[in-house]
Amino acid sequence: MPSVTAKKKCCKDKPRCKKCPVVLKRLADAGCAERLDRVHYKVDKKVKKKVLKEARAR
Repeated sequence: MPSVTAKKKCCKDKPRCKKCPVVLKRLADAGCAERLDRVHYKVDKKVKKKVLKEARAR
């Protein structure tokens, strides 16, 4: 599993970037990522495109 470091602040663009803390939290809630500490996440290698798209769009 690759480790991802979230950005410090969300830029609130549409769609949100993949390193946005909001997107990583949504992926963790969906079960596709694991939160290690405040800014570090372990993301599954094979996150389905549909799940990632939904997390970035909302």
